[in-house]
Amino acid sequence: MNIFVSGLNYSMSSEELGEVFSSYGAVASAKVVTDRATGRSRGFGFVEMPSEDEGRAAIAQLDQTDVSGRKINVKEAEERPRSNDRPRSNFGGGGRREGGFKPRFNRDNDGGGYDRGNRY
Repeated sequence: MNIFVSGLNYSMSSEELGEVFSSYGAVASAKVVTDRATGRSRGFGFVEMPSEDEGRAAIAQLDQTDVSGRKINVKEAEERPRSNDRPRSNFGGGGRREGGFKPRFNRDNDGGGYDRGNRY
């Protein structure tokens, strides 16, 4: 069972997260998610427990409890959709436009610009 944990103290390590859950059963893996650029914790993580029953008991017992001075939220992790199943966004990306680079024109004079030899 894969478990999502949020509200973690930013100083908590993956090993410490695993130790918190190990008192409720076997822990296959524990991972605190970190920022790629800074390496700093993002305040959430995932714990994988082989037993469904132990995982559900850990969720019930640890949700909304104080761990390292912070109240944590614990729930069953939802499956992340594959990249080609995600809805398309109208923002960001874009990539190359057809035609490549397009110069900006000076709109203050009569529509001149690079195509007429006028430099602005």
